[in-house]
Amino acid sequence: MATDFKSIPIIDIAPLLAKWDDPKMALDPGVCEVVKQLDQACREAGFFYVKGHGIPETLVKEVRNITHKFFDLPYEEKLQIKMTAVAGYRGYQRIGENITKGVPDMHEAIDCYKELKQGMYGALGKPMEGCNQWPHNPPNFKELMEEYISLCTELSRKIMRGIALALDGLPDEFEGEIGGDAFWVMRLIGYPGASTANGKCTPENDIGCAAHTDYGLLTLVNQDENSTTLQVRNQSGEWISAPPIPGTFVCNIGDMLKILSNGLYESTVHQVINTPPTYRICVAFFYEPNYDAAAEPLEVCVKKRGGTRKLEKAVYGEHLVSKVQTNFVI
Repeated sequence: MATDFKSIPIIDIAPLLAKWDDPKMALDPGVCEVVKQLDQACREAGFFYVKGHGIPETLVKEVRNITHKFFDLPYEEKLQIKMTAVAGYRGYQRIGENITKGVPDMHEAIDCYKELKQGMYGALGKPMEGCNQWPHNPPNFKELMEEYISLCTELSRKIMRGIALALDGLPDEFEGEIGGDAFWVMRLIGYPGASTANGKCTPENDIGCAAHTDYGLLTLVNQDENSTTLQVRNQSGEWISAPPIPGTFVCNIGDMLKILSNGLYESTVHQVINTPPTYRICVAFFYEPNYDAAAEPLEVCVKKRGGTRKLEKAVYGEHLVSKVQTNFVI
């Protein structure tokens, strides 16, 4: 239900975080204001910035810095953690190995997933079983990323409690069987600078990541400052820029939340354009439902649409595997 939005709203979520575990959080005026803004943003754009999120800016920057250092390494060294199907599609992929709608994307990346133990979800989980492949160089890479993942997981859970209230549900609506053991995905992405000739920008392919929607519940985007490459499509088909704003994450909702909201909230199409001349880092954290969760419209959201179920049920793990097995050249 996206609209012809022209910009992406900034929401200060500090009041929500201060009361996230208070049984009476829904009655708090500060929480109510955040919830109102979340509802408007999710209905109108499916994208929003959050500030007052509580994750130290020093850590946010260090995650980008250490990712830069890894991608600066010689290609042969990066290949030591090459993505394979045996590793559960975890690891490094070179430029052009990620495919969106049949077109190679102009970026390199490390893909990480919450680790699944062998047999944990039977045949449903088998394609994603494996351990994350962390590089030994730069030093402290694994430890830094695991700290960041832990904080992003907690932050996402708290934002989802606000979104649950925005849909007139209970704060824990997205926990339990839906997200009580939430899966997560993290992509550390490096976008090459646009090539130049005769002083003019002439990229061979300026699509860093082609138009797509995200798969799960909520995405937190940590992008390099001083370059605007993320674009979000409004209802009229215009591409609206989402420039980096210091001290914020760009957030957007995914396919599973669209289903759970019965289409009240849209998983908005977005893309990345490689126009800046310099190399750029983006760290995308995806907060997902339980791996085996069957997402279907919440009853409260069915009532909001006049008793009609607008969307069919989908099992998250099946949705993820269907995407992953067609997204990579490995």
